[in-house]
Amino acid sequence: MDIFTIFATLIACLLVVSVAACSAFVLYIKDSRLKVWMPRLIAGAVGVLLGDAFLHLLPDAMALSKNTGTVFIWALTGMLCFYGIEQYLHWRHDHSMAMRTVHSPSAASFAKMNLLGDGIHNFIDGVLIAASFLADPMLGITTTLAIMVHEIPQEISDIAVLIQGGYAKKQAVILNMLCASACIAGAMATLLAAHVMTLSLSALLATAAGGFIYIATTDLMPLLRQSRMKLALPVHAAATAAGVFSMQALLWLEAFI
Repeated sequence: MDIFTIFATLIACLLVVSVAACSAFVLYIKDSRLKVWMPRLIAGAVGVLLGDAFLHLLPDAMALSKNTGTVFIWALTGMLCFYGIEQYLHWRHDHSMAMRTVHSPSAASFAKMNLLGDGIHNFIDGVLIAASFLADPMLGITTTLAIMVHEIPQEISDIAVLIQGGYAKKQAVILNMLCASACIAGAMATLLAAHVMTLSLSALLATAAGGFIYIATTDLMPLLRQSRMKLALPVHAAATAAGVFSMQALLWLEAFI
């Protein structure tokens, strides 16, 4: 491993982190307009999370694993871990959450869970970038471009979940940027211990997939059934389908990168 590999990996990670800045668009949208669009953004986030889990993370985990059965064990482990963490968040912060006047305790907890899941995802992105540059600089460049394109719809859905979860717009943008910096941590960890990270990459991908499935199905979907978040069925279905399609479109695009 030479200085060029370290420098190129760091620059690539910084470019990926900079994509999170696209979430700052919410700072320039009026609260009234954002409130109207929030149900659509949350429905889209459901599609993005499920599409990311089933179209990207799980297939990649199975491709890296010699035993595909263990992939689903890790995915189930991720779901159960996220469930346990969410229950802890309910118990630990119940008294402070009761002080909220707009959002419910479950809303605040799913926002934190989304930060955790996205942090794992970004850490894995860093692992992929570093591993690619270690193998071949050109592979590292193409991997970085693919991840940057992949992150755009992901960051938009993340910011919608955070705002709906009770964070102020500016706070949500800052937290989203900090969460994206986990990419740098993943890359640096991989450069220090590449063989360890390679062995555990399949488990990390499957765990992140389990977390995203948990957030989408147990937190966001029930949220969309609330009266203040209800959409007409065609609009709801279209928004969710658009989220899934964005993940599928990335697969098609990555084939040309």
